[in-house]
Amino acid sequence: MLFNLRILLNNAALRNGHNFVVRNFRCGQPLQNEVQLKGRDLLTLKNFTGEEIKYMLWLSADLKFRIKQKGEYLPLLQGKSLGMIFEKRSTRTRLSTETGFALLGGHPCFLTTQDIHLGVNESLTDTARVLSSMTDAVLARVYKQSDLDILAREASIPIVNGLSDLYHPIQILADYLTLQEHYGSLKGLTLSWIGDGNNILHSIMMSAAKFGMHLQAATPKGYEPDPTITKLAQQYAKENGTNLSLTNDPLEAAHGGNVLITDTWISMGQEEEKKKRLQAFRGYQVTMKTAKVAASDWTFLHCLPRKPEEVDDEVFYSPRSLVFPEAENRKWTIMAVMVSLLTDYSPKCQKPKF
Repeated sequence: MLFNLRILLNNAALRNGHNFVVRNFRCGQPLQNEVQLKGRDLLTLKNFTGEEIKYMLWLSADLKFRIKQKGEYLPLLQGKSLGMIFEKRSTRTRLSTETGFALLGGHPCFLTTQDIHLGVNESLTDTARVLSSMTDAVLARVYKQSDLDILAREASIPIVNGLSDLYHPIQILADYLTLQEHYGSLKGLTLSWIGDGNNILHSIMMSAAKFGMHLQAATPKGYEPDPTITKLAQQYAKENGTNLSLTNDPLEAAHGGNVLITDTWISMGQEEEKKKRLQAFRGYQVTMKTAKVAASDWTFLHCLPRKPEEVDDEVFYSPRSLVFPEAENRKWTIMAVMVSLLTDYSPKCQKPKF
């Protein structure tokens, strides 16, 4: 079925009061889907090829168009249940997952540290086996990536990383869907990261080159990304003919960038480091001065919640800011992840040109 997604998304943005314009969203010819993700874990985008990540974005766009724009009811997860483990709270991860899973006909079950304390009251092995017997998948937002690795090894159902100390893959899927909608294609974009060498940056490093995107990252001294992840990212860049540059100069990273990206400087569990971190990150606030050295079509992303010291109001609330479409796309991308891991559904809409 042919449709002009650019016009539909622009109209939807205007109806919802957004001050951004979705431009140049291009759709290609219908292609037979050869990607099969059913039964897989999603712990890090390192474990997925470019085509597999593109498939999840394609499915996200498909569900968003069919459900939001056409008003279709798609109970693709009817009869299925999802265990949601949250060691760290989150507005967007919880709301997007609960509402998205329910919208598809499934039943999400939210578990806090008062309900489940990984590896304390019960071993991770036992927890994984119990959850496997009662749910169809688990999304876990945890402190340690190693806990996710154990859950995935011991469980017989898909385990999805809702955030860990090393990676945040479901956030990056939402970021890429937002950029795909805005720019019409991801290939050739330059991403400018200005902030901490954290799980968000790690996830970008494990995936950007697979789309042909360049990455320029600035982090303060002592807050650089993990060396092992950096080494692998350099390999990805070489294989895909993209540029990867790491610096301690925010303006150098922003120079010529299409997308300015930052995140919180102080994550949960780092509160005692606040004074030290604020000092180390001085000069890293994204402002219009930063934007002046970026590309003429620059946009801004932040996964939220945002603090003023990370980005000023002029940039955060500007027409170039995509943070609120980015937040909404958390829902459509996590829905696509769950559908791809739990069903045989294939997108009905045309595959975008990435």
